Amino acid sequence: MRPVTPLLTVDALVIFKGKIVLIRRKNPPFKDKFALPGGFVEVGETVETAAAREAKEETGLDIEIMKLIGVYSDPSRDPRGHTVSVCFLAKGNGNIKAGSDAKDTGLFSLNEIPELAFDHNRIVEDARSDINGILSQMQEYDDAR
Repeated sequence: MRPVTPLLTVDALVIFKGKIVLIRRKNPPFKDKFALPGGFVEVGETVETAAAREAKEETGLDIEIMKLIGVYSDPSRDPRGHTVSVCFLAKGNGNIKAGSDAKDTGLFSLNEIPELAFDHNRIVEDARSDINGILSQMQEYDDAR
């Protein structure tokens, strides 16, 4: 008999065009709520590869991972069961479009983030200073062009 263990997931806090990319969930739990792009890690896949795959599937964007935000393991973070999520801060490139589990996508400034699914508001708050740093670097780059 196999031991019951938590499932491994990933979330990507993606910055695109100076905003944070959110998806509107198509399926339960939290159907119709905004969330960070993410999902389950597949067998044989690294967490970095899983984050890039999930971001591409749900938003159409390719991502460049900038930093590990943290690991979130509260047993009650997902009503489907115990999950452990590895969360990354990333920059997005390409054309944004909703796909797979996403009903829609949205771009939000850091100060207009709505109530999110799961513990994703906490993830955004934990990354706030890093987000501000990346946004200011992007602005400086744009100003220099």
